[in-house]
Amino acid sequence: MSTENTNSINDVNDEYDASHIQVLEGLEAVRKRPGMYIGSTSTSGLHHLVYEIVDNAIDETLAGACDEITVTIEKEGIITVTDNGRGIPIDVQEQTGTSALEVVFTVLHAGGKFGGGGYKVAGGLHGVGASVVNALSEWLVARVHRNGQIYEMRFSRGDITQELTVVGTTDKSGTEVTFKPDKDIFDDLNFNYEILRTRMREQAFLNGGLRITICDRRGGQEAQDSMCYEGGIIEFVGYINRSKTPLHDNVIYLHDEREDSTAQVALQYCGDVYNEFLLSFANNINTGEGGMHETGFKAALTRVLNDYGKKANMLKGEDKLSGEDCREGITAVISVRLMDAQFEGQTKSKLGNSEMRAFVDSLLSEKLTIYFEENPAVARAILDKALTASRAREAARKARDNIRRKNALEGMSLPGKLADCNETDPALTEIYIVEGDSAGGSAKGGRDSRFQAILPLWGKMLNVEKARADKVYGNEKLAPVITALGAGIGEDFDESKLRYHKVIIMADADVDGSHIRTLLLTFFFRFMRPLIDGGYVYAAQPPLFKLTRGKKVRWILNESELDAAAEEMRGEDGKGKVEISRNKGLGEMDAHELWETTMNPMTRVLKRLELTDAIEADEIFTVLMGEKVEPRKEYIEKYAKYAVNLDM
Repeated sequence: MSTENTNSINDVNDEYDASHIQVLEGLEAVRKRPGMYIGSTSTSGLHHLVYEIVDNAIDETLAGACDEITVTIEKEGIITVTDNGRGIPIDVQEQTGTSALEVVFTVLHAGGKFGGGGYKVAGGLHGVGASVVNALSEWLVARVHRNGQIYEMRFSRGDITQELTVVGTTDKSGTEVTFKPDKDIFDDLNFNYEILRTRMREQAFLNGGLRITICDRRGGQEAQDSMCYEGGIIEFVGYINRSKTPLHDNVIYLHDEREDSTAQVALQYCGDVYNEFLLSFANNINTGEGGMHETGFKAALTRVLNDYGKKANMLKGEDKLSGEDCREGITAVISVRLMDAQFEGQTKSKLGNSEMRAFVDSLLSEKLTIYFEENPAVARAILDKALTASRAREAARKARDNIRRKNALEGMSLPGKLADCNETDPALTEIYIVEGDSAGGSAKGGRDSRFQAILPLWGKMLNVEKARADKVYGNEKLAPVITALGAGIGEDFDESKLRYHKVIIMADADVDGSHIRTLLLTFFFRFMRPLIDGGYVYAAQPPLFKLTRGKKVRWILNESELDAAAEEMRGEDGKGKVEISRNKGLGEMDAHELWETTMNPMTRVLKRLELTDAIEADEIFTVLMGEKVEPRKEYIEKYAKYAVNLDM
């Protein structure tokens, strides 16, 4: 460190006193640190604004006061959310001396969810939703239909620009919120219709009878969907399983109420699926990291199946099914509602209320046992599948132990085809999983060996969508990937042991390359899900075209850029001769070309593969890689027109 810099730091420390302590008042803190409240200022944070307002409307549904919600995407990044609930109160709030409407939109941790009797249960636990949306919006207008009148308030970046005003009369009740996110806060104001529709569909399933309509009024993007599911989570499970083969016809539905809490579970097993798909919710909030309600579900399901197996003489002596055996092929939705829900963090990803573990456990223990006794054919079919899973899991354990013993004898040797890197800090390293030995040779020659490892793949990989874990362990095509990454698979996966924090799939831009990518992604999704959830998986983007004029070479990623790039290379007079060649494959590029176009961090283009909709991802992998042909045929017919640059 230079002397100049050291003196600068010391000077700052010497002058540090009370005047340097800044107190952020009101909504100023939200604008200063938006990520603390909505996660990020990227696309996910932008859409989170809509969720917050919709969640407030759904709280009215939970209170039995709302059965219609409409979300409209207007041009210029404007959103309108309307509901037919009771309407936000407009009378004076005693603590502040101002209208309740003003308090809701300008005060953090304010609302009807803190025991004041406004709501029995609510998703918006922290009471920051409406005020945060207001703080992060260029402007926001709130209109309330209540008491025969229409009340309106206007805001800008959290500040009031129009006091509470009566602007008309009405025979309806409800709230309408229109806002425009602040372009100074967010990277992009372009709302994604599919992302919002997926979230709205999920909420419609969770609240049987609630109709949610989403409209897109942007020019050239017009769309509308209206979703209402009287069957609630029963229809939710059926929707998830629509491309699978159910093991039993009817979705099993269990429900119970206790004081101020309710719990409902819907589940169905599929015969052609070897993984579990479990979704859990608390007060309509998706608890992606699980929590006590999931723990209670898993424990009770395992116990009930083992008890029934003993009673039906399908389990002998000390035989016992594991939790994973009991959940193989299951699709389940768990939804609980409770007072004073305790979530971990503002993102509400994990439920911490211990009483919900006992509640859900009791629900399954009692009512699933009764269901099995009344439907013995279903119970036996499920047990047969669990027993088959148990045998396969034992075979997988032996294969895994064999691999471990082999690795121990060989000193935990890495795959022979792996060209490892010199750096040992996983946060600084990356591995290219490359299609074919030829491309692998070029990648090895062109890489920066300090932090880049290369693992070539060869031959046809195993389609894990059609295989259990015992077929995965020891598979000659997948074993090198498992060993190289070092974190294990399935229940043994340990993210802390991952040897590279960038796992880059590099395959040709043709049919075979697309197949390789899909097979690898299916494997990662089914057996190494934390790789995707953690944002470790990337797809390299090799160039499609090579443009040459004399000694000048330019690589083009896609066809849409080709004409403009060629015109530019021809020069102002347009007479320069430019040779255009299609890049047939990675193996045809020499080492320095592969480095400059696809591996050099300064010039390459990588796509991080993120999971935004687990339900859709599950369906796509099932459709593309599963046993059933008809859904795959329908998918290809629907999307074939969008496929480009495959084997040109």
